[in-house]
Amino acid sequence: MERRGFLKNSIFAGAAAATPVTLQHTPDKGSASRMKLGVSSYSYWHFKGDKFPLEKVIDHTAELGLDGVDILHRQMESEDNAYLQRIKKHAFVNGIALTCLSIHQGFVTPDKDELKKNVDHTNKCIELAAKMGIPCMRLNTGRWNTIKSFDELMKNRGVEPILPGYTEDDGFKWCVDGIRQCLKTAEDNGVLLALENHWGLGSTPEGMLRLHKEVNSPWLQLLMDTGNFLEDPYDKLRKIVPHTCFVQAKTYYGGGEWYSLDLDYTRIMEILHNFGYHGYVSIEFEGKEEAYSGVKRSVQMLRKVMNSLS
Repeated sequence: MERRGFLKNSIFAGAAAATPVTLQHTPDKGSASRMKLGVSSYSYWHFKGDKFPLEKVIDHTAELGLDGVDILHRQMESEDNAYLQRIKKHAFVNGIALTCLSIHQGFVTPDKDELKKNVDHTNKCIELAAKMGIPCMRLNTGRWNTIKSFDELMKNRGVEPILPGYTEDDGFKWCVDGIRQCLKTAEDNGVLLALENHWGLGSTPEGMLRLHKEVNSPWLQLLMDTGNFLEDPYDKLRKIVPHTCFVQAKTYYGGGEWYSLDLDYTRIMEILHNFGYHGYVSIEFEGKEEAYSGVKRSVQMLRKVMNSLS
């Protein structure tokens, strides 16, 4: 190659490398096999009794021939680096990817000190994810907390009154501000933030899309939880799939801990497949059946559906 041509091509290549990349999906009906099936550690521990060890989650994941584990932050035994590296090594030697770190935080608050506390927690967890080699982290919007008990919130189908004296627009402003304070940490550590449809401002696709648009960063995308749009879920899931980077697939064998949905996974997987989603589908077994059995049945069901796509 002539020197002039080489320099010209090098300049174009450098400019391209400096341009931020936003994940894009291209509809491709022949790509079903590229979706990867994993499981959430939450499937084995529903905040009741002793924490189910992550090592055992990884062992069962490998036994089932799955691709990855989505780690629930509150299920971790420690945040010490020695523990983080032990879990990372255990996953690697078993051929399992650590796909997502699911944390609990919320940005819907007028209290600046409380907002800072949640921002600091989120930034700390981003760094934990990076230390474990986890490329994605689940965020919540947070909620109004006018219904204190989560059990009561579930009885009310996830709907709660707005905090007196404030408006929904206030909530969106606080949430956007909170997320923006975490973007630099996410970019510096290479951890993609995935905002879940998890009650609060994320309980509707319109709320999810509004937050995604207003934050306006390639380091924020959406996490699709198939069981968190309680009424008429399919059109709602279809609305958020263009910006979805991770999927948590709810199953309820033995009856749900808080509620059960009769989800049509053929329809859901076709929504993902037809859009050309190529990422992870992580099983969130939320039933009362014994965890090993419930997860195994979930794997069998989802594999059958995924294999039927063409």
